[in-house]
Amino acid sequence: MELSSKKKLHALSLAEKIQVLELLDESKMSQSEVARRFQVSQPQISRICKNKEKLLADWCSGTANRERKRKRESKYSSIDEALLCWYHIARAKAWDVTGPMLLHKAKELADIMGQDFVPSIGWLVRWKRRNNVGFGARHVLTPPFPPEPPPSGLTSQTQLPLSLKDFSPEDVFGYAEVPLLYRAVPGTVGTGDQVQVLLCANTRGTEKRRVLVSGLQAAPRCFFGVSSEALPASYHPDLGIPWSEWLAQFDRDMGRQGRQVALLLAAQVAGKLAGLSGLCHVRLLPLSTASTTRSLPNSVVRAFKAHYRHRLLGKLTAGQSERAGTSLAEAGAGITVLDTLHMVAAAWAKVAPQSIVSSFIQEGLAPSKMPLSLDKASELPPVPCGLSLEEFSRFVDLEGEEPIPGVCKEEVDTKDEGAGEDSFEPLPTKADALQALGTLRRWFECNGTSPELFEKFYACEEEVERLCCL
Repeated sequence: MELSSKKKLHALSLAEKIQVLELLDESKMSQSEVARRFQVSQPQISRICKNKEKLLADWCSGTANRERKRKRESKYSSIDEALLCWYHIARAKAWDVTGPMLLHKAKELADIMGQDFVPSIGWLVRWKRRNNVGFGARHVLTPPFPPEPPPSGLTSQTQLPLSLKDFSPEDVFGYAEVPLLYRAVPGTVGTGDQVQVLLCANTRGTEKRRVLVSGLQAAPRCFFGVSSEALPASYHPDLGIPWSEWLAQFDRDMGRQGRQVALLLAAQVAGKLAGLSGLCHVRLLPLSTASTTRSLPNSVVRAFKAHYRHRLLGKLTAGQSERAGTSLAEAGAGITVLDTLHMVAAAWAKVAPQSIVSSFIQEGLAPSKMPLSLDKASELPPVPCGLSLEEFSRFVDLEGEEPIPGVCKEEVDTKDEGAGEDSFEPLPTKADALQALGTLRRWFECNGTSPELFEKFYACEEEVERLCCL
């Protein structure tokens, strides 16, 4: 006598479960009769009835896999839901969503939620099945176009270009090319050694890109022995901005963050970059040709220059006091391109986020959802001793004069012609660094330094000692 085999289980898909509910609602069939029709047990039909609301919600959502028979809940359901929400927003904005982008975003969401979770390819495949996600055709943003004509009573500057509405303010960036006479002293005309500085920030002031400085020197002597990774800003040996390299790096950075961002382009630059290709995460949005608005507002650029001039003047005055009888111009001759990189980075860091967001709002390049800060004086550094407000203002706007480009004197002095490696200053050793710390601390002790400054010195001292032990 053969043993009866165990009855084979038959699971129903979501679509079949909806049919079960329709039969029970629209006909007078019992649960047992419906069970026989679908070749399942009566308790399974009973469970379907109990979960009626949840099944109908999944069916109406349009995201559930209707052919899936069992719905296994993910261990990280909160990450599942957050990533699905982000995915729908991305698709609504026609972003080009890829698998690596979803993995990166899932990890980012897990970190925000404080969960120890590392998404894998297998997890992503199951997530897509659970949520009926398929990439299908790749979506690319349409080319940007000029702003809408303003309604009556409003100026054109108050109207955002339509394409900007596809991005959050944190993902809209502006830039400025700033000519900078980096050795200039008060009272001089717009002549002297010049570099070009590229500034870039988002319209919320929460993100500033690394500063790029370009100059005529292929290899400034002051860079000898300096690691490029330790430089506070990027340096390019040409006065022109290397747009293709800079934009490619910007695009890679945004890709690693899984972001789609917009870069506002001034009308005169838009044509130059029109043929640039290969950008997947940075969208170039030209401003209206009729607009005189800069991509990065003038007030932001002026705040940066004011902080740089203030820092430069402090450095020149300190050098002048060290050597009696030295003029400011003579002290300025000792400013190197490396000094400039440090001062440029420090000046850019001092430009306040509130100043940036207020400037973008006033130019009509960001939505006005917060009160404007109209106190321009608070955005600038204090006027240095020995200068009036008018004199310092002229010093800040020195590049308003027609500049005469020049190369750094440290590179073209006749006394350096034909000099070999012996002409370079020897690199500091670990012993030199530790001795310099001792000298600096002793100077602080003898000049009544505040406890707050000592705390900063201790942090610097600890870091130098750590590096010396490597």
